Parts: sequence; C-alpha cells; structure tokens
Amino acid sequence: MKSTSYYPVLMTNEVARTAAFYVTHFGFRALFEADWYVHLQSAEDARVNLAILDGRHATVPEVARGRQASGVLLNFEVEDPDAEYARAKAAGLPILLELRDEDFGQRHFITADPNGVLIDIIKPIPPSADFQAQYVDGTQAK
Repeated sequence: MKSTSYYPVLMTNEVARTAAFYVTHFGFRALFEADWYVHLQSAEDARVNLAILDGRHATVPEVARGRQASGVLLNFEVEDPDAEYARAKAAGLPILLELRDEDFGQRHFITADPNGVLIDIIKPIPPSADFQAQYVDGTQAK
C-alpha cells in the first residue's frame, strides 16, 4: 500500500470544543468545518493534520459508534519544548508529566486535550550512553 496522506481522527461528542482546543493551543487552523467533522491543519506545516469526528455520526461503523477517543497519545516534535511547556502552563493546560529529559533521547512533557487524549510535546536529544549501547550497529530509532 502506498499512502498518499496520514492523519489521526479523534472521535468525540464535543467536536467544536475539541477543534477549538487544538486551534488555540497547538497552532492548527480549520480547513473544513461541519457540526460532525472538522479537518485541522497546522498553520506552520501543511503536512501536519488532525481531524475531529463526532463518534456518533452515521459514517462510524455501528460497532464503534458512540465511542470516545481513548488510549491515544499524540506526539508533537517541537524545536523548543521548554518554551512550549511555559506556554502550556500559562494557558492552564493540565501537566500530566512534568518537563524532563529521558535516557532514551527525549526532552518532553505530557498534557491532555478536553477528551483526555494525551499530548506528548517532544524534542529528540542524544540518548544516554547506556541507552545508546542498546542500538544495533550504532543506528538509532526516532
């Protein structure tokens, strides 16, 4: 399969509120808006897209209809996680994991959207020597 695009679609009962959250706090803009679906695109990078869907909509298979987004972690790689952390705290976003460096090679913190979807704000950093030793042939996963 050759994909031409990929983006997550979050199912919620609060489409407008959820879309507004990503517009306000993560720099998205709406490309399409309906009461049951909003397609968002990053104002900074057209390759970064996210959709919000009313989980009760008829296009959702009946077996999954009415479900809410859960068990999802969205990763946003950024240039300055410290600045994003300060901005998130100032905006009153929940901080579920404080800003920190990880041995596996990330500086990050975790917040959540109004549905409880986790949002990990990340900057790759060099892993610790002990962690780096686990990679085969010196390669490193992103």
